[in-house]
Amino acid sequence: MTLEEIRALVATDLAAVDDVIRQRLKSAVPLVDQIAEHIIAGGGKRLRPLLVVLAGRACGLRASHIEAAAFIEFIHTATLLHD
Repeated sequence: MTLEEIRALVATDLAAVDDVIRQRLKSAVPLVDQIAEHIIAGGGKRLRPLLVVLAGRACGLRASHIEAAAFIEFIHTATLLHD
């Protein structure tokens, strides 16, 4: 299976991760909204949230893995901003 085929299997969950990121970073400050869009559309393979979603699905989770995947993406982005 290719990465895109795997991604297609959990596309709904990955879209939900994007929604959580947008919701958590919703702000009246335009820069914060721009950061949210950068996290979502900034490019890259976004393997971290994909792996969390796949692991969650493998363990039978149906919701909490979405929050965890968004959290992992926040941590990753924070480490990039910190550098």
